[in-house]
Amino acid sequence: MDFLSNFLMDFVKQLQSPTLSFLLGGMVLAALGSQLQIPESICKIIIFMLLAKIGLTGGMAIRNSNLTEMVLPVAFSILLGILIVFIARYTLAKLPKVKTVDAIATGGLFGAVSGSTMAAALALLDEQKVAYEAWAGALYPFMDIPALVTAIVIANIYLNKKKLAITAESSLEESLSKQSVAAGEYSDPQNYPSTRQEYLRLKQRPENARVKIWPIIQESLQGPALSAMLLGIALGLFARPESVYENFYNPLFRGLLSILMLVMGMEAWSRIGELRKVAQWYVVYSVVAPIVHGFIAFGLGMIAHYTTGFSMGGVVVLAVIAASSSDISGPPTLRAGIPSANPSAYIGSSTAIGTPIAIGVCIPLFFGLAQAIGGI
Repeated sequence: MDFLSNFLMDFVKQLQSPTLSFLLGGMVLAALGSQLQIPESICKIIIFMLLAKIGLTGGMAIRNSNLTEMVLPVAFSILLGILIVFIARYTLAKLPKVKTVDAIATGGLFGAVSGSTMAAALALLDEQKVAYEAWAGALYPFMDIPALVTAIVIANIYLNKKKLAITAESSLEESLSKQSVAAGEYSDPQNYPSTRQEYLRLKQRPENARVKIWPIIQESLQGPALSAMLLGIALGLFARPESVYENFYNPLFRGLLSILMLVMGMEAWSRIGELRKVAQWYVVYSVVAPIVHGFIAFGLGMIAHYTTGFSMGGVVVLAVIAASSSDISGPPTLRAGIPSANPSAYIGSSTAIGTPIAIGVCIPLFFGLAQAIGGI
């Protein structure tokens, strides 16, 4: 009983933190019809600075840390990015009125990482003076890229199989229609489709139907979010950015994050209406999936905690990035890689419900859980 009461008190306390308060404030403003607007160009600059700061922090930490400590968390991050896509493929895709391709794209977006959600979690840990590995933010690309690549590859394989099946069926019907085999007449063995011929034809995949992995990875790496993150990591690793980090990026981090949370709260409220265009199962998935994904990641993080000394703060970060869904790099990548998927399904699910759940529920949830278990 004490565990539950302490957890609920911590949960309510985290909802009152500056980061989450600005998110809720943005939603309230949008609900009241406020005309407040933050220009898109300013939001892009804010996102770049936040992710660059996280990248710099991770790069400098990697440079000064033991790389063997990162092996297990990195492996778990890759596993989670892939696993989340398969969870959507075999759960959401099986529900009524849900198209398989839309479900796979949604899984890819939920498997990818939200830089802003991760930034909110790191800010909360800093506010509470909770220790975590400085390189924890560098886990971002190890989960983000595998999720997007897996979603696009699985979707294209599914579409190609479906296309080949339809082509085979139509070709077979066409071949049979050309055969007018009368009683006592032998059909032309060159025209009549035998099982072996059909098998060989089905195995022949057109060149333009092949799934090419590298362009998907390249597009993900060139996206604005990952570009900013990887740039920061590279500079932190190979340069000496401590002075600009301490005098510019670090002091501005929390203030810029509060503005971004305000914008995201307003956007989340405005996109709730998009979910009316898709099946109600997306709403259920968007509420349940971040929590389930976070618990899986929390469990894997605890394994790393007990085997390699991965900090409880790091466990929280791993759980939060698994609970998050990409709101910057993911949508354009999936639009290009799976053009037949419905953006209203996966973007609406992610931005309207997934992101608020990840920030407003999952961050305080897993922070409170870590406090209850690890005493952080």
